[in-house]
Amino acid sequence: MSEETGIYIFCAIGHEGKMDLGKVELEGEQRDIFLISYKDASMVAAEVPQKIYHPKRENLMMHQQVISRVMEQSDTVVPISFGNVFRSKEDVEALLENLYPQFETLFPAIKGKIEIGLKVIGKSEWLESVVKESPGVEKMSTSLKGKSESAGYYERIQLGGMAQKVFQNLQTEIKSEIFAPLQEAAESAKANDPSSERMLLNAAFLIDRDKEKEFDELVNKAHESWKDKADFNYSGPWPAYNFVNIRLKVEEA
Repeated sequence: MSEETGIYIFCAIGHEGKMDLGKVELEGEQRDIFLISYKDASMVAAEVPQKIYHPKRENLMMHQQVISRVMEQSDTVVPISFGNVFRSKEDVEALLENLYPQFETLFPAIKGKIEIGLKVIGKSEWLESVVKESPGVEKMSTSLKGKSESAGYYERIQLGGMAQKVFQNLQTEIKSEIFAPLQEAAESAKANDPSSERMLLNAAFLIDRDKEKEFDELVNKAHESWKDKADFNYSGPWPAYNFVNIRLKVEEA
C-alpha cells in the first residue's frame, strides 16, 4: 500500500519562475522543496506524509530554517504558521487564488522588509532593589515586620499590589526610553504582552533590510544605557510574523 501524501507549506512569496531551495529533512526523511504558483505569488512547499505534525522543537526548527533559506533568495516573504498540510497541489493552487487579492496589497507592504524582535528582561537584583526602595513599599514592609502571616494578610496583599504598580511604572519607562525611539526608526512596531515575570518589553519591529545596521546601532545604544539593569534579547531577521494577519487552516483549503 502506497503512502498517502499531502503538501506541506512553509511560506508565501512574491516570485515568478524557479528557485533552488534544495531539500528539507522532516522526521528523518529528505523531501524536495518546490514552488506552487499562481500569477506572481508562490507557496514554498514539500510533499510529505499526510498526517498531523506536532510542534516539537526539531519540527519547528525545520520550518524556520526553510523560511530563513527562502529569505536569502526572496525579499517578499509571508510567513505561514507551522503544521499546515493540504491534500494536493491543486488545493494549494486554489488557496493561492483565494488569497491573491490580499497578496496584491501585502506584497508591496513587506517587500524588502524584515522583522526584528527585542525583549528587555529586568535583572533580578535590580528589580528587587527598585521595588524595595519605593517609598510606599518600604513603609509597608516595615509595618509587616514581626507580624504573623494571618495578622499581616491584607497588608501583604497591598504590598503585592504596590510592587506590581512599581513594575508597571518601569514598563512605562522602558516603553518611553527604548520602544518609542526604535518605533520612530522602524516602518512599523508592535509591543506585545510580556511572556515572563521579569520582562519589561516584548516588541517587534518591521524595518527595511538595508537599514538593519542603523537599527542595530540604536539597539546597542539603548543596551549601553540599560545593561546594568536589564538583559536584551535581540533576534532576527525574521519574516513579518507580527505584521501579517493571514492565518491558514487546513479546512479552509
